[in-house]
Amino acid sequence: MTNHIVLFEPLMPANTGNIARTCAGTDTVLDLIEPLGFTIDDKHLKRAGLDYWDKVQINRHKDLPTFISTVANPKNLFLVSKFAEQTYVDPDYSDPNQDYYFLFGKETTGLPEPFMRKNPEKAIRIPQDDSNIRALNLSNSAAIVIYEVLRQQNFNHLEKTHTYENDKLK
Repeated sequence: MTNHIVLFEPLMPANTGNIARTCAGTDTVLDLIEPLGFTIDDKHLKRAGLDYWDKVQINRHKDLPTFISTVANPKNLFLVSKFAEQTYVDPDYSDPNQDYYFLFGKETTGLPEPFMRKNPEKAIRIPQDDSNIRALNLSNSAAIVIYEVLRQQNFNHLEKTHTYENDKLK
């Protein structure tokens, strides 16, 4: 089982860097759909990802159709959108024989409307008060979703506890 956070044409290097750091800490693959709004050597991208870049599997795709062609099981592709009618906790992500893909839209415009209209059953939403904000921050949204997925997977391959040499609780 492999989890993927997929970013459609991300614009802000700090968001992508933060998401890469989350991917490193959760053994999640990061898929980037071009064009990117920054260069991979951007200093803000590198700073946000700190020194974890070598711990992240990154796949780059030239466009959305190219990415879609790599998804083995289309029923395990989820579109994260405020326009969805089901929440991100509704689907079952626990099958150990499946890969799961969570596609997030561009920070300014989200996912393409024609694509969304063709796939409404794949859309999942993080509940929010829409009268107060347009959308949650992209990197926060990715973390919220991936940790629900991991919870359903019983945090497979992740340490639930760890002993540190200078443990602040011992």
